[in-house]
Amino acid sequence: MERLDGGSVVPPELRGGIVALGNFDGFHMGHQAVVGRAVERARAEGRPALVATFDPHPVRHFKPDAPPFRLTTLDQRERLFGAAGADAMIVFRFDAELAGLTALEFVADRLLDKIGVAGVVTGMDFTFGKARGGNVDILADLGAKNGFSVDTVAPVALDGEEVSSSRIRDLLVGSDPRGAARLLTRPFAIEGVVQHGDKRGRTIGYPTANVDLGNYLRPAYGIYAVRGRLPDGRLLEGAANLGVRPTFDPPRELLEPYFFDFTGDLYNQCVEVELIDFLRPEARFDSLEALTTQMDKDCAKARALLAS
Repeated sequence: MERLDGGSVVPPELRGGIVALGNFDGFHMGHQAVVGRAVERARAEGRPALVATFDPHPVRHFKPDAPPFRLTTLDQRERLFGAAGADAMIVFRFDAELAGLTALEFVADRLLDKIGVAGVVTGMDFTFGKARGGNVDILADLGAKNGFSVDTVAPVALDGEEVSSSRIRDLLVGSDPRGAARLLTRPFAIEGVVQHGDKRGRTIGYPTANVDLGNYLRPAYGIYAVRGRLPDGRLLEGAANLGVRPTFDPPRELLEPYFFDFTGDLYNQCVEVELIDFLRPEARFDSLEALTTQMDKDCAKARALLAS
């Protein structure tokens, strides 16, 4: 699995491929259907299977002050695309230059010149080009004129409602990580490097791994049952506080997983923490004893949920 710069010409062995084109943040069921169609076509025709995504998200470019909303990092998307069968991920850097390309210029420069596409697969609501001047009908017309095919994939519905990144964000903000996981087909996961903190957790018997939330969407603040994946592939179960730790000053927004029955040094290691279940909202405690008593209950509940 290769990661390629969408502003450069792809290697010769990857030209003439079938490209799944979209943002694919979260890589939920709908995105998986688009990429799956591209991979299926590529394998049937003996061509490379490519996934083209945008980073930063176009919303971040046009609304730089928007609150964090990302569901996946580029690293996470790269792994997910590879697991879905893609041969390479192409990253279009969304900047003023890209935003200024018309639909025709985007097709001519990025799809034809840089990638040499034989086919494009998108969702039916895909738009592109300056001021969203291009849609799937325009893309199909340009494909017919320039010798590449265009397939569109209908939205995927679950429980009578379209699967979308917005719906997943609403579920996570609404304290429903299990509902979000159904649409994602896996738990929502936050990945980051473990930082040094104030080490209060270890003084009360609950050493935590401090992970910055970065550009991720902020799910509901509270206590979660979690699973962690270490760089060596080990899976750990635990409970985590996600929020600002109201019992301690100063408030600092973090994801702080405590992994059961784990001893070791995780500092400066990259861990991925899956939010499995929401246990309770964040709360302030009047004493460390009260906090510890509640943490005992939280960890017992998390163990039971994870075991089930």
